[in-house]
Amino acid sequence: MRMTRAESKEANKRALIDAAREVVGREGSRAKLEEITERAGLTTGAVYSLFGGKNGLLVAMVTDYAGPFDPETIAAASAGLPLEEVVADVARQFWRMANDPEAIGQLVFEGRLLDLVLNDAKLRSRLGDAIRSVETELAGLFTGRAHDGSVLSHGQALRLARALKATLSSLGQTVILGVQDCSEEYFVDVAHALITPRVLGPA
Repeated sequence: MRMTRAESKEANKRALIDAAREVVGREGSRAKLEEITERAGLTTGAVYSLFGGKNGLLVAMVTDYAGPFDPETIAAASAGLPLEEVVADVARQFWRMANDPEAIGQLVFEGRLLDLVLNDAKLRSRLGDAIRSVETELAGLFTGRAHDGSVLSHGQALRLARALKATLSSLGQTVILGVQDCSEEYFVDVAHALITPRVLGPA
């Protein structure tokens, strides 16, 4: 079945973003537009037509990037669960990500991505937005959950989400790099240890 013009445009955008991610994953800030377009099977003219140029494509790639963590899979199975159980599910997903055979490639890509954005304020801002969006999604999982005789406010949920993401991401990196071998339950115990009045703060 033949694609419509709009579908073809979206397919080309997707191909260029995916190709940019692959080339940036290898080359970091040395990524060349010609390599990206060759990988996507398109021309440099397509980049200018669809994104306004290389920087527009890189902005789209960074905006599109959310990392491998997927809060939606937890949300679908966590209706009505107390906070501690949802936090445990989050910790288990981080543990699985750290033990995935593809995890080292993901870590390399994130390092190359930082190399790319450090010298570009706009790209750095977009990456910050992507990171905050994951924290916001996590907070959405926690807001209103029962804990210690009350329910979490959005502010408490956001503070917990930030602490969890930072801690579990760092712990996962030590597993990926082979610095330590942590069990799934260790990840859960670390995550549960963050559910404290000091981390949650006022309602």
